[in-house]
Amino acid sequence: MQIRELLLPEYDREMEKTRATLARVPENDGEFKPHEKSTMLKKLSGHLAQLPLFGEMILTTPEFDMAVNRMQPLIMESQKQLLQAFDGQVKETREKLAAASDEALFAPWKLSAGERVIMKGTRYEMLRGLMLNHIVHHRAQLGVYLRMKDVPVPSIYGPSADEAN
Repeated sequence: MQIRELLLPEYDREMEKTRATLARVPENDGEFKPHEKSTMLKKLSGHLAQLPLFGEMILTTPEFDMAVNRMQPLIMESQKQLLQAFDGQVKETREKLAAASDEALFAPWKLSAGERVIMKGTRYEMLRGLMLNHIVHHRAQLGVYLRMKDVPVPSIYGPSADEAN
């Protein structure tokens, strides 16, 4: 069995649950943040929708230097825009992952900001840590925002207080 065969079902599950969470983001509350140190809802949801892009970068480049390359952050303007961006990136990354060999997944990858190394490891480790775990982290944050706005929170790893499955 190849590593991609183990990663793809996890990727699909996490993307499905993330999409369900993004689909509940209220469009009219983009400025909302639960605390002065928190990120606004429109920025958090945009960041979450954009995170699958890290998977494509990890799979197609040997490194990403934030001092040289700037990602244009996605800021939610509408739910449609948010989901279109997410769906397109999920599809692109999934295609790259489905074609990845074990050799490619064990190749080194690095995230840096100039001379400062932020993370490095194999592409497999970066897919799990920088992309999937990062998505899970921000999806959980978004769930708190939804709860605070009295928006039903979707089931993720079991039933939520709002869904029985």
